[in-house]
Amino acid sequence: MEGPGIHLSFAPELHLFVAARRRAGGTVVAVDGSSTLGHIVESLGVPLTESGRLRADGREVPVSYVPRGGEHVEVSGIERPQKVPGAPLRFLLDVHLGTLARRMRLLGIDALYESEDIGDPALATLSAGQRRVLLSRDRGLLKRREIWAGAYIYSHRPDDQLRDVLERFAPVLAPWTRCTACNGILGEVGKDAVRPSLEDGTRRAYDAFAQCTACARIYWRGAHHARLSSIVEAAMREFGGAA
Repeated sequence: MEGPGIHLSFAPELHLFVAARRRAGGTVVAVDGSSTLGHIVESLGVPLTESGRLRADGREVPVSYVPRGGEHVEVSGIERPQKVPGAPLRFLLDVHLGTLARRMRLLGIDALYESEDIGDPALATLSAGQRRVLLSRDRGLLKRREIWAGAYIYSHRPDDQLRDVLERFAPVLAPWTRCTACNGILGEVGKDAVRPSLEDGTRRAYDAFAQCTACARIYWRGAHHARLSSIVEAAMREFGGAA
């Protein structure tokens, strides 16, 4: 861009997206009189999904605002909990977030996930078509204009990823109601109805079962239940009321 410059400063939580030389004390960027503030912010590395309020010389402006030379622009982070327009709150996760998707489903959150990489254009189109919040660690994907709403996942660790999503979006939690394999809804089912599908040991040891209404997968309180319960209980204590 050519022309007089604007001075931009970014909230500390956004520093990881911008070059180190642009963090301390902000940065000066030339403007051309036609590029929007949203375009300028993204050109510096910050997806608009992660930028909150934008202020030019102290007044709040939209991402479509065209800044003028000499202005001081402040870019805030997202306010939490983040309000997402429309209902219900639903999510779409990219191919690298399978563990997070399963944990969200464990808590009853509608989390669509494809185990194969369907490509950025298809993910963005799916987000828009089904009005789902796209979760990803791919900054380029989150900059695609087609997505309906999105959020950057800041951590590599599933525990931290889950906590970040719950804190940011405050979804309603309904543990043990969703299939962790396909995202379908679980329903109680009698033992006799699923008996032919059970291993001998499972038939002898367990009496309570649930089954996915979409893929027919059967669930019971098996060997992994204690570990899964600890995830549920921790989430419910902090974000969903009593466990």
